[in-house]
Amino acid sequence: MNHAPYWLTLAHLPKWRTLRTNELIVKFFHEKKISIEEFFHLSENEWRTEYGLSEQEITDLLTAKNELPNNAFLAEDMLNQGYEIIPIISSDYSKTLKENLKVSHSPSVLYVKGDKQMLFEKSIAIVGSREASDISLQFTDNIAKLASKQFKVVVSGFAKGVDSQALDSAIKHIGRSIIVLPQGIMTFSSGFKKYYSQLSEGNVLVLSTFFPKAPWKVELAMARNPIIYGLADEIFVAESSDKGGTWSGVIDGLRKGRKIYVRKPEADEKNSNELLIQKGAVPVDFNGEVIVSDNSQVAKNDTTSTAQESSEQVPKKTKVKKNNIESSPTLFDE
Repeated sequence: MNHAPYWLTLAHLPKWRTLRTNELIVKFFHEKKISIEEFFHLSENEWRTEYGLSEQEITDLLTAKNELPNNAFLAEDMLNQGYEIIPIISSDYSKTLKENLKVSHSPSVLYVKGDKQMLFEKSIAIVGSREASDISLQFTDNIAKLASKQFKVVVSGFAKGVDSQALDSAIKHIGRSIIVLPQGIMTFSSGFKKYYSQLSEGNVLVLSTFFPKAPWKVELAMARNPIIYGLADEIFVAESSDKGGTWSGVIDGLRKGRKIYVRKPEADEKNSNELLIQKGAVPVDFNGEVIVSDNSQVAKNDTTSTAQESSEQVPKKTKVKKNNIESSPTLFDE
């Protein structure tokens, strides 16, 4: 990929918010219809007048340009080792991630190794505490087993507890899994050795959104959590405390309108699953089936019936248009 050094450079501009970077990509790629390489070779005045860049942003880009030779060597090294660099404008970029995170939070670049076709298959994330109880780990194993039987990819974050169980269970049940790293993809050498056979067989895809040589950091682990949720069509919570990554991820997901399924806890459990359910998460049983009361079941059936009737009354063309709007952003599609 000839443009890889430029994507490495643009995606990791210090102190730039993801939204600002993506707005710039929209501007040069879709509106001006030029390549990223052409953008980097524009004059400072063109950046200022045609793209509305501030003096600080121009300084940032000029400083970043000095890293292009180093990033060229890095990109070549990555490609030689079998890594792939997927910019947000690529048809290989996960549409699920774009739909869930929108232009504001979709990473400008994905770094992957493994079968990238998994990015386009039905997926499920199983999340939870690093110090999960036995029943939560059993639930995780059961949901991963069911997902594998249904040919759904299990998305995990490679942390202790529920994350590790989700990955191990997907492998055990001959399923497929995406490992979302809290570090740069080139620092995962021990993991690549451990999962070599699964990678070779196409059952594991390793993905990172951070600079390829970035070491593990707490802040990267926190920043990785939205990517796990974003890659998943369905989200199941095995166990959560009232703080930390799982809690904040679920609260953020609920705020954004995501439907999130939470294991209904036993009466004597000490966790915050019930509190998440009270905040709008959907309670599920050990098999991931939605738990509803008799009154809720009636309401659910009435709603389903009404939805079906409404669906039958809406012309097919109108429905397609609605779905196209909902599946936005198409800003980055080729």
